[in-house]
Amino acid sequence: MAAAGAAATDLEVVRGKRAALFFAAVAIVLGLPLWWKTTETYRASLPYSEISGLNALQLRLMVPVSVVFTGESVPLDDQEKLPFTVVHEREIPLKYKMKIKCRFQKAYRKTLVHEEEALSMGSIQEAEAMLAESQEQAEGSLTVYVISEHSSLLPQDMMSYIGPKRTAVVRGIMHREAFNIIGHRVIQVVQAMSLTEDVLAAALADHLPEDKWSSDKRRPLKSSLGYEITFSLLNPDPKSHDVHWDIQGAVRRYVQPFLNALSVAGNFSVDSQILYYAVLGVNPRFDPATSSYYLAAHSLPHVINPVESRLGSSAASLYPVLNFLLYVPELAHSPLYIQDKDGAPVATNAFHSPRWGGIMVYNVDPKAYNASELPVRVEVDMVRVMEVFLAQLRLLFGIAQPQVPPKCLFSRPKGEGLMTWELDRLLWARSVENLATATTTLTSLAQLLGKISNIVIKDDVASEVYRAVAAVQKAAEELASGHLASAFAASQEAVTSSERAFFDPSLLHLLYFPDDQKFAIYIPLFLPMAVPIFLSLVKIFLESRKSWKKPEKTD
Repeated sequence: MAAAGAAATDLEVVRGKRAALFFAAVAIVLGLPLWWKTTETYRASLPYSEISGLNALQLRLMVPVSVVFTGESVPLDDQEKLPFTVVHEREIPLKYKMKIKCRFQKAYRKTLVHEEEALSMGSIQEAEAMLAESQEQAEGSLTVYVISEHSSLLPQDMMSYIGPKRTAVVRGIMHREAFNIIGHRVIQVVQAMSLTEDVLAAALADHLPEDKWSSDKRRPLKSSLGYEITFSLLNPDPKSHDVHWDIQGAVRRYVQPFLNALSVAGNFSVDSQILYYAVLGVNPRFDPATSSYYLAAHSLPHVINPVESRLGSSAASLYPVLNFLLYVPELAHSPLYIQDKDGAPVATNAFHSPRWGGIMVYNVDPKAYNASELPVRVEVDMVRVMEVFLAQLRLLFGIAQPQVPPKCLFSRPKGEGLMTWELDRLLWARSVENLATATTTLTSLAQLLGKISNIVIKDDVASEVYRAVAAVQKAAEELASGHLASAFAASQEAVTSSERAFFDPSLLHLLYFPDDQKFAIYIPLFLPMAVPIFLSLVKIFLESRKSWKKPEKTD
């Protein structure tokens, strides 16, 4: 009986050891890998090497230029050399990590029959109209016609002409170095119509250090898919002024043609409002010499904040908002004038704030107070008002007057208020700005994900990153090929995809879930199971070690 009881006890001990070993094996072989796999942070792969390579990206902005020579523009010996191509390349000296080079590819050729006929017209306007009917140029390309140095197409004191389309005219010369002299003139005209250091510096103002380039170049609006424009009439004294303005007709006649020409750069929405009892945040000063009131230049920045609280247009907007305010001063502060830094009255009686909008003060004719009782009916001259607002709108978009070469006849914009080459120049600047923004966003995202390892990277976020990197590379290739329209579209896609990835809400799910909280959750679950298994394994190890040391008995 004793022997049978001892055998049963030994069997239970062996069975217990096997059970402990089995539980330990299941926990280690199956439990731990399963727990590790189900609790790991999913991180899709990203093109880190390609993103780091974007910082060393070199942009080559190629401007295709067709230089067309008439019959008597250069000597006969030089005419026999046509056609041929000359490339002029220079680096834009900006203090930016991305190197930018401007490449003018000049294709020299002779005029065609219809071009020769057009350039023999009596005026430059007739020649330009005839040339526009016969050809259509791609975005970003330019055509420069070289006419005889004695041609009457231009005034005799003018050496070149810049038109509203993508065409220009320069005078030729009968000289043995004709191509070199004319080539220098062509480069001067082409640079004025396309890319300059100032244009690119203004576009990259947010990415450049605070130096001579960026200190006064923060006027242009940042590139966006859409913009909202609000025209507001401020009448602080409705008891004295009954103001009427035909804003709908003015927008249709003057603003909408400009926005239609600019629609390739973004979508626009226009609205208007009238605000009563809305006063400026600065009290005007009285000038006894002129019996008028004035706002000094140093007080103009303090005008915007109190008025902006009444506008309420940018609170619920997804896009940048441009505010244009027409302010009719109250009777107690009329007439009211704006002074510049030198104390002289501003001709337009208006000012603009970069990336915000503009304000124009509209004074009521003093004779109106003598002719009728209060309130005086005021009919706003919308032609004068819209001239000021359109000029401010051009400045806000970075469409400034170019630095034309000496003795250059400069054509003014037509009815839409925007020249075709000005739009091309804006697209060049916007493309470079979009590439700089997308590169900065992708680099910041890669650094953030590299430093914080517990951020989930979902597949859709990774696909947006891959799409943004591919769009940046495509835009750079299209810029180098001179395809401005496709380059701008690719740069917009790069910005959209990079910002969509950077601001994806899933990137914040585990950002504030530190490791100590993980231990606080998992220890109560695993400790009750792990302690018995661990103690059983220790007991088995000690008993096995004791049995190994026990000597065997021999007869």
